[in-house]
Amino acid sequence: MTTTLPIRRTRKRQGFLAVFLLPFGLLFSLFYLAPILYAIWQSTRVVERDGTFGAAREVFGGFTQYQAVFSNTEFWESVGRVLLFGAVQVPVMLGLALLLALLLDSPLVRGRRFFRLAYFAPYAVPGVIAAIMWGFLFSPNLSPFESVMNTVDFLSPSLVLWAIAIVVTWVYTGYNMIIIYSSLLSIPQDIFEAARIDGAGQVRIAWSIKIPLVIPSLVLTTIFSIIGTLQLLTEPQVFKTFSTAVNSTYTPNLAVYAASSIPDYSLAAAMSVVLAVATFILSFSVLKFTQRKAA
Repeated sequence: MTTTLPIRRTRKRQGFLAVFLLPFGLLFSLFYLAPILYAIWQSTRVVERDGTFGAAREVFGGFTQYQAVFSNTEFWESVGRVLLFGAVQVPVMLGLALLLALLLDSPLVRGRRFFRLAYFAPYAVPGVIAAIMWGFLFSPNLSPFESVMNTVDFLSPSLVLWAIAIVVTWVYTGYNMIIIYSSLLSIPQDIFEAARIDGAGQVRIAWSIKIPLVIPSLVLTTIFSIIGTLQLLTEPQVFKTFSTAVNSTYTPNLAVYAASSIPDYSLAAAMSVVLAVATFILSFSVLKFTQRKAA
């Protein structure tokens, strides 16, 4: 009698857990796992015809679409382009986010609520609107800074990538700043009091205490930024209307979108799978590298 009662309670708790987890499990399977599995299945299909004008039908093609992806030079050029983009833009953006978070956490700053909202406000602007706004600013014929834009053509083939980087940095710096600032707020104040008693100034406290303690937040924002970089779509899609230097395969996601518009859904699915695997490998590598450094 004494042993069956705990077993019943355990089963009852498990039943309640199953009831609460069931909605999440259904939605997760329906809108996350199912599309992934469908994309993998679609990537193994090829289109065949009976003769030149015969009816098209999809058949199993194995790794045919993946061979087409790995031989697609435009796709890999777009991958290299966003990797270069991320190698420059991500450190700059996170450096600015860290600096703003440290300034907000400094006792010397007044009006924290205003500046916190002001820094975060660009993230509330939809990406399409932000890209259109900056596109107008960069266009020599439309910009209020016409003389500057005639001198430095941000929409030229050599600078348009960095014009897109400016837009992304403007939008997402405040978002990353909030994550880092929240991590700073969780640090016990006793540590700062002890440092001040030992004679440490604000710069010393920031460098020796605050930054090391927010490294997990920096790693998190780095992973998010890497994923976002490889998924770059909105800004270059908008900049296509402002600059001829941005084509339909300028970024990997644009290449996927262009392939699906042909329509060649199997090739687009294979590109998506390869891009997802590359994103996972790069993000996981950065995570393991930072963990080894921390250890």
